[in-house]
Amino acid sequence: MTLDPQKIQTLKEVIKESLHKIEKDIGDLKESAKPVAPDNAIGRLSRMEAIGQKSVKDASLRRAEMRRQKLLETLKRIDKEDYGVCVECDEPIEWARLKSLPESVICVSCLKEAQGES
Repeated sequence: MTLDPQKIQTLKEVIKESLHKIEKDIGDLKESAKPVAPDNAIGRLSRMEAIGQKSVKDASLRRAEMRRQKLLETLKRIDKEDYGVCVECDEPIEWARLKSLPESVICVSCLKEAQGES
């Protein structure tokens, strides 16, 4: 199954917009995830909270960087004939899913099955 050129163009625009947002988010996260200096004059609990927040931001940064990589890879393969086809069942991935998550390689049915849902 090949998506029509208009849908491919729409997905490319979605990906580029997502990449732009992710790049901004990554910059913000890198800035806010800097190490907590030990010489900060904050109380013990506040320092522990700051360290906990840093861990959350580090995890968010890793997720954002992973999604950026997936989107970049998707841009490379979006014009190929197998783009938009589920790797599990070889059926087309739903348009709504591709539009919201263009990096998807599995359809909703197979995803639910893999998660044990029916």
